[in-house]
Amino acid sequence: MDRLVELPFGKSVEIAYKSIRARFFRSLITTLSLVLAIAFLCYVQTGNLIAEAVLQHNGEEAYRILERAGYDIEPGATSIGDSAKQRWIIILSLLVCVVGIVNAQLMAVTERFREIGTMKCLGALNRFILRLFVLEASIQGLAGAFAGAMIGAVFALISSTFQFGSTVLASLPYTQVAATIGAATAVGCFLSLAGVTYPAIKAATMEPVEAMRVEE
Repeated sequence: MDRLVELPFGKSVEIAYKSIRARFFRSLITTLSLVLAIAFLCYVQTGNLIAEAVLQHNGEEAYRILERAGYDIEPGATSIGDSAKQRWIIILSLLVCVVGIVNAQLMAVTERFREIGTMKCLGALNRFILRLFVLEASIQGLAGAFAGAMIGAVFALISSTFQFGSTVLASLPYTQVAATIGAATAVGCFLSLAGVTYPAIKAATMEPVEAMRVEE
């Protein structure tokens, strides 16, 4: 048991980063699914925020403007929320994203049987293996979610500018948009961690002999 040495957290981050670089294209494909899902989420929410700003700053004319833009709004309404259709599409896209992450991480575990077995034979603890996969998912999740949130917000702004004109920039709720980007990024990180949980536990609990016995 004396050989089971716990590596510093900084070293774990370094190993996780190098692992992502070594499998850059596979990591990129996994991250792109997260980028698209979060971009759609942020696009819808930012678009609704901009539509609410138009509603509050254009009086009675705002209802006609929003109806022409495709919003289903009743006279007298003071806010615009996600429609049932939008909510279902968002939920489905996020679920598909999680399934894709789980599948990609399971494939990564399969490809790394020998690597995991070697680390365990050298004294790596289960929690160290678990930490590596969680750190990799966190790095990919943070980068992908933030990129997706920014892309969604930018496209929502561009689309709204074409729909409502450049005057929308004057009434744009920048604080709320920034909060939406932050919330979407947090959702993306959570999805990435949720998707890696089972594959990481499977990798951490693997027996060294079983991992080393796997043929290339």
